[in-house]
Amino acid sequence: ADKARELGYTPKAKWLAGAEAGVDPRIMGIAPAYAVPKALARAGLRLSDMDVMECNEAFAVQNLAVIKELEKQTGDGIDMEKWNPMGGAIAFGHPNGASGSRICMFAMSELIRTGGRYGFFSSCCGGGLGVATVIENLRR
Repeated sequence: ADKARELGYTPKAKWLAGAEAGVDPRIMGIAPAYAVPKALARAGLRLSDMDVMECNEAFAVQNLAVIKELEKQTGDGIDMEKWNPMGGAIAFGHPNGASGSRICMFAMSELIRTGGRYGFFSSCCGGGLGVATVIENLRR
């Protein structure tokens, strides 16, 4: 953020924490449910602190499994109005190599639009991996 300001840019969001997790590749898709709690812990936040939650939809049932397991892992319920609020990959597509950028921009844009403070974006990856990033809206 400091370098962006030095160059004359106004940052939209700040990276707070990131994490990754791995599961047996045979259950590919569920790993974001384990990466998100790690990222939240590193940021000193809880799932209930999130104003926007973006999770790339590799396919529909994958997101449902992540939601159920994430609630179990954190002990917090998920407000579905905050989960992929502008629509997910089923609506917008899942271009390999660009989905992470899309969900990052969607999370930032929705935080700014709604005036929310914290959000995360997450995705499953091939081989049973999952990643998550927690951000803070700097435009509130």
